Amino acid sequence: MSNTSIALPALSVAPARVIRGQGILSEAGAEMARLGRRPLMVGGDRTLAVIQPHLIPVLKSHKLQIKQASYGADCSESSLTALQQSVQAHQADLIIGIGGGKALDAAKLLAYQCDLPIVTVPTSAATCAAWTALSNVYSEQGAFLYDVPLPKCPDLLVLDYDLIATAPRRTLVAGIGDAIAKWYEASVSSGHSHQSLIVAAVQQARVLRDILLQRSVTALDHPGGEDWRSVVDAAVLLAGVIGGLGGAQCRTVAAHAVHNGLTHLLASHGQLHGEKVAYGILVQLRLEELVQGNQLAATARQQLLKFYSEIGLPQSLHDLGLSTITVSDLQHAAEVACSEKSDIHHLPFPVEPTQLMAAMVSTTAPFKEKSTEFVTAGSESGESTQPFKLNTL
Repeated sequence: MSNTSIALPALSVAPARVIRGQGILSEAGAEMARLGRRPLMVGGDRTLAVIQPHLIPVLKSHKLQIKQASYGADCSESSLTALQQSVQAHQADLIIGIGGGKALDAAKLLAYQCDLPIVTVPTSAATCAAWTALSNVYSEQGAFLYDVPLPKCPDLLVLDYDLIATAPRRTLVAGIGDAIAKWYEASVSSGHSHQSLIVAAVQQARVLRDILLQRSVTALDHPGGEDWRSVVDAAVLLAGVIGGLGGAQCRTVAAHAVHNGLTHLLASHGQLHGEKVAYGILVQLRLEELVQGNQLAATARQQLLKFYSEIGLPQSLHDLGLSTITVSDLQHAAEVACSEKSDIHHLPFPVEPTQLMAAMVSTTAPFKEKSTEFVTAGSESGESTQPFKLNTL
């Protein structure tokens, strides 16, 4: 036996406990009371107002001393500083995060910074943030800055289907877009791995993709039904499982890098995380076509375009409300997406901003091979703009 010690990255696979069901929030008080007596509820102003009549009586029935604090518009450094002050003022011994991805990211990161247990209560199926040991930090203007790996997943995840059902349809569509990216990114970044858990994570990503392709249309047509619950579980829970099993070695790739770049454009802030990620999948596949001549990527893109049209995911910059952005704007987003530490570099080939720009403006291109691509950055808006040439093929 070798005396050489090989340390592999630590894994935060799953929340310590997950409870789910219709109306399950009304039964969660005892679970939360085991974690703390003075919870600070963290969410957005609107979410906290909506959740009050459902959760406050449950917590008070267990004699918990409750305080609420809004995270603001983004999980930013300044909002986290203000939340830390709320923790201290309330002498909180438990954080309860309630809301969508940014609210849950803020609550998880706050709990880590204050060394407190964390409960996550997602109010939509738009992301898997309720599950993961990761928080994204944004600027005051909503631009992605960096992510923070956390040492553990939440202590408790409460998935109430009745609560999720009150969210707009659009949030579940976005969650489908965010979740289905797991396959297209993990298969590229980690599909070659022979490590058992990474192999398992990649295969689970394939299963996740198949569930979403097969059940999403029916799920969206029949909210609350069996397929709807399966899709909610896939977006909130199974997507998190994949990140937990694969860990840091099962990475995101270009789809999330494109999302991060787009957040630096003010015009993109009306779009949901999963909508930008879904568009980013098409960009990633288009890159594989343009740079590698990958026909499998071309076929996958055409399949996704059909799926997106069926459920309402964006297929182009125009669909994202970005049809009037300038070449300068597009270049800025591409440069952010191609920055030194970007996940886009987990692709098996180098990517330059001009190549990414070419892919970003041609996500709906018909399937055909060309040795050289000429594209116009403003073509979707009808603008007369300076064309640029992708000449590295």
